[in-house]
Amino acid sequence: MPEFRSSDNLRLWYEDQGEGDGPPILCLSGLTRNSTDFDYVLPYLLGENRVIRLDYRGRGKSQRAPDWKTYTIPTEARDVLELLAHLDVPRVAILGTSRGGLIAMSLALMARDRLAGVCLVDIGPVIAETGMEAIRGYVGLPPAARTLDEAVAMRAELMAGFEGVPDTRWREEVEKHYRETEDGLAINYDARLRDAVLEGGAQPAPDLWPLFDAMAGLPLALIRGANSDLLSPETVAEMRRRRPDMIYADVPGRGHVPFLDEPEALEALNEWTMLL
Repeated sequence: MPEFRSSDNLRLWYEDQGEGDGPPILCLSGLTRNSTDFDYVLPYLLGENRVIRLDYRGRGKSQRAPDWKTYTIPTEARDVLELLAHLDVPRVAILGTSRGGLIAMSLALMARDRLAGVCLVDIGPVIAETGMEAIRGYVGLPPAARTLDEAVAMRAELMAGFEGVPDTRWREEVEKHYRETEDGLAINYDARLRDAVLEGGAQPAPDLWPLFDAMAGLPLALIRGANSDLLSPETVAEMRRRRPDMIYADVPGRGHVPFLDEPEALEALNEWTMLL
């Protein structure tokens, strides 16, 4: 299994696939998610690109951290740089979903020379409180559903911003992120991530616009779920004002976050990769 050791000695899982003439694309997932989020878009990327996917510390196949206080964006950004050093990759383009986009923006400030471009997925410098409240309501907690079948049945109701999603897709989703046990469904990430999120929420929100502005000159794209509760139209408008060259897609019938195999998302990704 491909993995490397972080500087604080955690085993972190990654996958490195495909080839291409341009810089590799590094896929970074959302807060509680993992590299399987990119399964749907991977076939469209691999034809022309080398694609690297990472499970953050405490998520997916990566080791849980002894100290939950290391579940922070700066530490996870450091993990990314250490992965690039492990693979001897000088520069990457980052496809960053939610938390992954925040890490990408942080790297633009920390190590801009390592970035060849950024595609943000349903994230920006201002995070809507409605979306954050929803995250605080579930992060680190076991799901209400007791079985995968129950979780599939409940998914359409819980994911109110999503329209026209077949049960087969929801089945894929729940199988990626839950596992059945004798005591019900279990999440496949460290439940102590909740402590990190709640502690972070107790602090004043930082101004993230300098991180967004640090991406000046890089090929930049933004893919938003049209029904997103985390990225507001007002924030999008300001992002587009600051970066009128930013490729933009608003994916209908999707909330936080699009699956990335929707036609609108694929069109934006294709346009973005052409610039790398």
